[in-house]
Amino acid sequence: MVRALRAEIGTTQGTVRRVADQLGYGVESVRGWVKQSEVDGGESPGTSTAEQARIRQLEQELREVKRANAILKSSAVFFAAELCATRRRVCREVVRDHICWVVPAA
Repeated sequence: MVRALRAEIGTTQGTVRRVADQLGYGVESVRGWVKQSEVDGGESPGTSTAEQARIRQLEQELREVKRANAILKSSAVFFAAELCATRRRVCREVVRDHICWVVPAA
């Protein structure tokens, strides 16, 4: 409607306000819709609606990957600590057995 009115009148002054009043919406709402329509149509520079949706999807995937990565890191730390504790226990037993063989008990 705004584009048709602009083409009919030949000016951009006041067209958004007229259409907003006719439809019963706020002027800034209609202005935003017109601007987004121009971006989607390639008439103005900016991020189109499809690109915005793709960006949102990629950001969500990034958040999920970061969360999974944090879980994997914490589990790796946990299992590494368990493995290290097991190795320390085994090493102590080996050292104790070796000492028993080298130095006979009196």
